[in-house]
Amino acid sequence: MSETMEKTTKRHDGLNVQKVRVYMGVKQEALASELGISQNTVSKIEQQDEIDDELLSRIAVVLGVSSEVIRDFDVERAIYNINNNYKDATISDGGTAIALQINPIEKIVELYERLLQSEREKIELLKNK
Repeated sequence: MSETMEKTTKRHDGLNVQKVRVYMGVKQEALASELGISQNTVSKIEQQDEIDDELLSRIAVVLGVSSEVIRDFDVERAIYNINNNYKDATISDGGTAIALQINPIEKIVELYERLLQSEREKIELLKNK
């Protein structure tokens, strides 16, 4: 039983790289290009339990996060933070109350759409070089 608990709590750097990469809207090919390696190598990196500090640091720079964010990435904690940051708010104006509701899913979709558009623009710039 303790072996099962250890496996579920053990950190998986490669999987965390993949999750952060996906959340940032970066494809394996783009990450590979920035790192000067092949897409196949990125795929293999994302399968590794542990990634050496130097490589993880390079990946973190490309993704625009710290290596600690990748190492300590926790999906449940990220979702919890998103939900807590976008709670319903009420704004009072005189005697009238205006209810402002923010849907975190809509915000995530909006963020992904912006990231996708940014990636499309980068691709077009690279094609035109």
